[in-house]
Amino acid sequence: MSRGSVWQQTGAPVGSSPESQIPEVLSTMQSLLPLCALLLFLFSVRADVVGRFEDEPECMKYFYKDKVPELGASTPGAARLCHRFVNRYHFATLYDTNHRIAVYAAYQFQPSNGGGREKRWFVEPQLVNLSWQAEMKDGYWLGRDHPGVYLGERQALNEDYTHSGFDRGHLNPNGHHAVPGRNATFTLTNVVPQNPKLNQNAWRIHESKLTDLFRSKCSKAYVLVGAVPSADNWIVKNNIKRVNIPDYLWNAYCCVDNNGMPLQSGAATARNTEENWVENLSLDGLGEFLQQSSNQPIGELFYNNCRA
Repeated sequence: MSRGSVWQQTGAPVGSSPESQIPEVLSTMQSLLPLCALLLFLFSVRADVVGRFEDEPECMKYFYKDKVPELGASTPGAARLCHRFVNRYHFATLYDTNHRIAVYAAYQFQPSNGGGREKRWFVEPQLVNLSWQAEMKDGYWLGRDHPGVYLGERQALNEDYTHSGFDRGHLNPNGHHAVPGRNATFTLTNVVPQNPKLNQNAWRIHESKLTDLFRSKCSKAYVLVGAVPSADNWIVKNNIKRVNIPDYLWNAYCCVDNNGMPLQSGAATARNTEENWVENLSLDGLGEFLQQSSNQPIGELFYNNCRA
């Protein structure tokens, strides 16, 4: 077949050469570049709410050896959040959208020199609408961006805590992060209604002791911290049960060396009352404690339960 007949089949002018088509091809490619860039952007945007933590590699780094706990996996209405702030992930949360408190948050400890004490309280836009932005946003301004849209169907709002008698108790503590991770902990999906005496005394002291331990003993510290919801104790607003008041808070840690080998582990629980007492446990002891409140097997909280 002659060269001319080939080009006729491909839509080029009969008798023209490939060389003569180069300017036209380049022009077509240039016109497609903006479309290609747009498609690349759309497919590279990562979500805050994910189907599985395993679907987002940047979110998996908060779990020791990529082990996601079985704890709470079958919770009705559970949402898996990879918390994004200033276009970076900072920790992960399994969030109970029915109780509007977290089952647990997972993070890596970061040494901090202070700063980052937020005055804003953030909400997660994709818990309202999956098509909205992935990054957490000040609830006030998100409401201004979407007038008439109720933001609190699947998450707690700042006004839920106002005059409730409870602190906005951080699960993942801001003091265990450097800026901007500290700022990111001020999302309302990371707080629970906490007894003020416990939050400001025994639990705060416990978190401070963990800070000293992690700084002095660990190359890395992987931490899980969560809440055990109450059967029927709620913050009520306008006769509507808005935020479950948990019976207990708990945390667990796995401290590892430079090679990722376990060095030390531990756990603690605290009753969410003015009793103001933190009980230290082993990981096995915490597993037994959590199993009492679950109809499903708890399993290991960390890979091999943080054993070498």
